[in-house]
Amino acid sequence: MSSHDSEVPEVTRKNIHIDEVLTQLDVLEETVSDDRERAEVQRVRSMLQYVPGTSTINKYTSRDMGEAFVGGLVFSLPLLVEDGVFDIAAWFVTHTVGPIPIFFVANLVFVLLVTTGLLYAVDFREVVISEPIFGILPRRLVGVLVISFTCAAGMMFLWGRLHEGDPTTLESLSRATIIWASAALGAVLADILPGESKGEDINIVLEEQFAD
Repeated sequence: MSSHDSEVPEVTRKNIHIDEVLTQLDVLEETVSDDRERAEVQRVRSMLQYVPGTSTINKYTSRDMGEAFVGGLVFSLPLLVEDGVFDIAAWFVTHTVGPIPIFFVANLVFVLLVTTGLLYAVDFREVVISEPIFGILPRRLVGVLVISFTCAAGMMFLWGRLHEGDPTTLESLSRATIIWASAALGAVLADILPGESKGEDINIVLEEQFAD
């Protein structure tokens, strides 16, 4: 060991995770009162977010929504031309326990569990649940599910696949949820894999719009 190494303070040799530094910068930003100092803290935080090792996703932005839509579209397009979707939908509505179409319900649960698992359980990124809707529903989860379903149902309708063959309402809905299973997978992967997006959090944007 060189004499230079021996003079390095012990704290610099610790393996401190970058996310811990970002958290401390958040605290510092709240405590400083000078605008120039606050701007400097924000600049440093912005730089650190793109340093390798930063894996936490806190914000939910309009870019995240766009990524989810594109991912859902790409994953759903191959299924839109498959007639097998009609057969699966017919299976959903004809197999019931009493009035409950059990396979239709099971598919909905499957989509919810897979999407939630990819977001919060699988270690792609650490996705922080921040500012949940009504204090309960995670914004990103709701966003991914709604955007992917809109993408799936919208494309089915646009391409004339939703009502082809004069299906019942439940059968049409079943067709959409089959495509939704694939679209939700694409949406969640396209959202979280690139990491935290640039731009303002959607809550901040909405607050600014309503303030105006």
